[in-house]
Amino acid sequence: MTKALCVFSGGLDSMLAAELLRVQGLDVLALFFETPFFKSEKAAQSARAMNLPFEVVDIAERHLEMVKRPKHGYGAHMNPCIDCHALMVRIAVEIMGREGADFIVTGEVLGQRPMSQNRRSLDLAAAESGVGGLLLRPLSAKRLPPTIPEEKGWVERERLMDFEGRSRKPQMALAEKLGIRDYPSPAGGCLLTEKAFSMRLKDLFAVRGDPEIRELELLKLGRYFRIGPESRLVVGRNKRENESIEALYRDTDALLYCRGIPGPTAVLLGEAPEEVVERAAAITTAYSDAADLSLCLVEIRRWGEVDILEVRVVDKTDFRDRML
Repeated sequence: MTKALCVFSGGLDSMLAAELLRVQGLDVLALFFETPFFKSEKAAQSARAMNLPFEVVDIAERHLEMVKRPKHGYGAHMNPCIDCHALMVRIAVEIMGREGADFIVTGEVLGQRPMSQNRRSLDLAAAESGVGGLLLRPLSAKRLPPTIPEEKGWVERERLMDFEGRSRKPQMALAEKLGIRDYPSPAGGCLLTEKAFSMRLKDLFAVRGDPEIRELELLKLGRYFRIGPESRLVVGRNKRENESIEALYRDTDALLYCRGIPGPTAVLLGEAPEEVVERAAAITTAYSDAADLSLCLVEIRRWGEVDILEVRVVDKTDFRDRML
């Protein structure tokens, strides 16, 4: 049986791309490429909804290197969509032999996104991935040159689509026809397209040219402050974030929390001279329940030791200019 690997986001387009091949009798394996910027939960749910074989592939390290220096630049924020698509298809090509697959399929739609899905961008991603003519985009196939799967008769071109543009109505109609009713709304999903997260990531790259994966995970949490030339502070907003911050803490960081008063867990990363530690402690206190106090004790854990610092309680608005 002819087999295809589907670069699968879990959105409606990739679900339809996979199903258009399955109704022609092909074997399809959905591959979700996971990084700190997009996770697999929703994609796994979409695959389960259509009983589609599904595999998560961790590409965090390779993807991060590409995000730091994308050949084709960024979109509106820190999203290097052309380079990202090329990387995913390139890795799918590497997996083809292991899976005994014949070609690659994606859910891209011509003209749906002005930067990454115009004709030039689609051609660039295909060329730079090294996939050659083995990349099929079923939703816009009739508006693109025939691919090897079509020329060899593995796929019937007439049973593929000619979608173009940003309207979602043709996809929804096709989903109804194919019996796909449980699919996610057209939300982003990639943190690199979000303005606030992109600002934090750009700041991290400015401080740390080679950040750890856990530092990227911390960007998703709480309130983020640049409190020194080489120092960043992440302050939890709720119990879940506090627990996540503590789990991501390392001895090289400083972990802060107010003694005897409900409040956030905070982690200080980077250089920590005395004035920076005091500033971090003051910010931690400002977001605690110490508003009625004049002084507060802050515990600071670092290198396996705990220090106690007494700080003056100030209003959180004093630090807004340092928040990203």
